[in-house]
Amino acid sequence: MRLLERMRKDWFMVGIVLAIAGAKLEPSIGVNGGPLKPEITVSYIAVATIFFNSGLSLKTEELTSALVHLKLHLFIQIFTLAFFPATIWLFLQLLSITPINEWLLKGLQTVGCMPPPVSSAVILTKAVGGNEAAAIFNSAFGSFLGIIITPLLLLLFLGSSSSVPFTSIFSQLFVTVVVPLIIGQIVRRYIKDWLERKKPPFGAISSSVLLMIIYTTFCDTFSNPNIDLDKFSLVLILFIIFSIQLSFMLLTFIFSTRNNSGFTPADTVAIIFCSTHKSLTLGIPMLKIVFAGHEHLSLISVPLLIYHPAQILLGSVLVPTIKSWMVSRQKKLLQTRGPLANLNNPEGLEYLSIKFGH
Repeated sequence: MRLLERMRKDWFMVGIVLAIAGAKLEPSIGVNGGPLKPEITVSYIAVATIFFNSGLSLKTEELTSALVHLKLHLFIQIFTLAFFPATIWLFLQLLSITPINEWLLKGLQTVGCMPPPVSSAVILTKAVGGNEAAAIFNSAFGSFLGIIITPLLLLLFLGSSSSVPFTSIFSQLFVTVVVPLIIGQIVRRYIKDWLERKKPPFGAISSSVLLMIIYTTFCDTFSNPNIDLDKFSLVLILFIIFSIQLSFMLLTFIFSTRNNSGFTPADTVAIIFCSTHKSLTLGIPMLKIVFAGHEHLSLISVPLLIYHPAQILLGSVLVPTIKSWMVSRQKKLLQTRGPLANLNNPEGLEYLSIKFGH
């Protein structure tokens, strides 16, 4: 019984394991062109569902207030699209003297160049109870920036030259992110009272959709006959990817919790996930476009295929730890800050938001 309770509580983690196992057993079901048609069901319907769900669940005033938090947005975007790729480049200068497959190392660089994801960072921020509005804004805004910046970063660091169809990627982002979010917000206005009364399981719905994305991602990985690499390189890349994620999560945590940083505990949660997560749904199409016809494209893609599920796995494992930190920090804030908290101080504003539930 205790095991069943534990599985019910950690159903998402169990789901990840089952999704990977299912993809390994029969990858042909979830590959592009397969019975599930992920090129439509995942690229459009699944992502659109996640953002419609977010639009429906998010209070409009929270999203509006997120738009003006410029310092938070600047921190996340500069970290994701400047600091991250530059640091990876420096790190790869050291790794280039190792016997790790050079195309896997190039693949690590492509990971650094990717924009934030349009789903996982939002879901994990929501699971912790962090600043979901900021996570949504930065996921969407970062994805749009990535359409222009990511191909330029790939050209800068890897020297590949190709014409990138910005229009088609931009239109896909608009259709799958912006439109569903706006529709969700419009629908919310009409059923707001019902939502407040029934409290639908928005987090569980988004997590279920994400399991489908993970499943189809691994189906693609396991069905690729061109991936030929030695186990030593693969194990090292796995270790390096987890190390990079943990290091950058710790780094963003340290920076965003410094005295006078201007960030609340809820902001820190959004920063940790949005700054360190990378998009697979945008990344793989971009790699296929920029490295079209490249004989080592499959090897270059491997680190991103690993990074995406790894960030979800690691993030899911850390959710309880980050949540307990955030709750204890907020409780401490309530104890140390009185009703006369300084409204010009973000911690004072955080106090009032906790106290009065805004």
